[in-house]
Amino acid sequence: MLAGAERRLCLTLGALAEIETGLGVSGIAALGARMRVLSAGDLMIVLAALLRGGGEAGLADDLDRAAVDPREAAGAVARAFAAAA
Repeated sequence: MLAGAERRLCLTLGALAEIETGLGVSGIAALGARMRVLSAGDLMIVLAALLRGGGEAGLADDLDRAAVDPREAAGAVARAFAAAA
């Protein structure tokens, strides 16, 4: 649940590339280390990429104006990465 509705997040290759670019890292090892210390802005980058990967481009594009609880966002990101493992 994000912004009052059930949303689909998916870690696609495109989402992974978008996250690497957005966080300024290259490679899985660097991404793993970087994901341990996300700022709110970083969380938005990751969440938007995962939303786009799940076909939720509308919310991804309007994320800065959406009523998304930070705890819900962090949990959704964690579950998306766990599901891809």
